[in-house]
Amino acid sequence: MSTRVAVLVRDGVMPMELGLVHQLFGSARSACGEPLYEVVTCAIVPGVIRTDADFPIHVERGPDALACADTVVLPASHEPDETETEGRLPSALAAALARIPEGARIASICTGSFVLGAAGLLDGRRATTHWKSCDHFRRLFPQVELVPDVLYTDDGDVLTSAGEASGIDLCLHLIRRDHGAAVANEVARTTVVPPHREGGQAQYIRRPVPEPQVSTTARARAWALEHLDRPLALRELAAQDSLSVRTFTRRFRDEVGISPLQWLTRQRVERARQLLEETDLPVEKIACDSGFGTAASLRQHLQSELGVSPSAYRATFRGVPRSDPR
Repeated sequence: MSTRVAVLVRDGVMPMELGLVHQLFGSARSACGEPLYEVVTCAIVPGVIRTDADFPIHVERGPDALACADTVVLPASHEPDETETEGRLPSALAAALARIPEGARIASICTGSFVLGAAGLLDGRRATTHWKSCDHFRRLFPQVELVPDVLYTDDGDVLTSAGEASGIDLCLHLIRRDHGAAVANEVARTTVVPPHREGGQAQYIRRPVPEPQVSTTARARAWALEHLDRPLALRELAAQDSLSVRTFTRRFRDEVGISPLQWLTRQRVERARQLLEETDLPVEKIACDSGFGTAASLRQHLQSELGVSPSAYRATFRGVPRSDPR
């Protein structure tokens, strides 16, 4: 049975944000080729909806479509109303959101997060929005833990993304969460986008342009991905870019948004997830190949990152019984 995704659009919607939700979720297929999601578009009032382009769109469904949604996506609007300017929900929008069933996920793209903030859905949670709107968002919603320099946040049933392109990352993240890396990677290949950008990766915020002779940390990251199966010291990573450990660490955080060791751990978790989903290797072998060394270390990190054991994760995505000695 497919998962229903409802996209709630408002006047001023960006066609790209609406289209990417349909494209990505609509491309997800099961092993036998069946669609994994049904995507529908709805509006507070059905009919013609203005976009930020030179053409409108016609939306046939009203807010009733939200009542049977498993996931609701809120794109941004380029026609800010009191939600964006004053942090208050217009009554019609509030009534529409009230139709979303308990237990459904709700996600925002770009400044769609202002709607979630005004609805109180982000109180006490981590969230993000477009970097140009962060100061205004913080003033309107001080009770939200705003993370201004990440691509997206995942707080379980409420997710936010930073901009149009990071909406792609968020959708792929949801597909990966629902159906595993293999399905998400195939969607990414179909749409010719990177299969995975970590949510903690920094937004592309304008910073002073480095001098041409200054290197980045890209070489070290590429090298590390080829050597995840062995211990990697900071000095080894820094040496790949001919930098001191101190300079490398600072530049790495500027470029990626997290420390080198945090990044390494996340890459190892992703490698372990891929091997659990796509191979029959024993957990001990996967722990070695992903750089955790022991099955106990792998279990600890997987539990910390995903809240599940390796055997439970494999059972979810491959149908392997948890008691399987493999």
